[in-house]
Amino acid sequence: MASQLSLGGSVQEHGLRMTRQRRLLFELIDGSREHLNAEALYRLAKQRDPRINRVTVYRTLKLLKQEGLVDELDLLHHEGDQHYYETRLKREHAHVVCLRCGRVEEFFGEPLQRLKQQIEAHFGFQIMIARTEVGGYCAHCQALAAREAHELRNTGPVPREKAAAPVLKWQPKK
Repeated sequence: MASQLSLGGSVQEHGLRMTRQRRLLFELIDGSREHLNAEALYRLAKQRDPRINRVTVYRTLKLLKQEGLVDELDLLHHEGDQHYYETRLKREHAHVVCLRCGRVEEFFGEPLQRLKQQIEAHFGFQIMIARTEVGGYCAHCQALAAREAHELRNTGPVPREKAAAPVLKWQPKK
């Protein structure tokens, strides 16, 4: 498996030991279809290795970041101050984040490569890594907001004594 070779080679090049738990955590991140935060990674790892602990997870994440094998993402802080992890073995992509429900999609494509080339040409800059996040509202949340707005228009104003808080058109997921 390419990810195992890349992980083992990089860690060993720096004189670090490749432990079973480090390999497990890297494989979980690399194989996940979701962006995992440290707690979700810990829960998944605990299912496969009941002896693993949170300290090991956090230390391994720090090591994998230092080795350039894992990126730490904030994904527009759609869930507060959570950080998420993905391997750098994936080709470059943009993260498209719904600011309401928190859904994250990955966009791969030529437009990202053209944007990098334009930035390099404009600034005379050599890009080594590009992380792109785009925030907006997914089709599902747009439809929900339209339905909510329609319901509000059709039911009339809420009496002041029944209104607990002002209704906002868009509310980020908490």
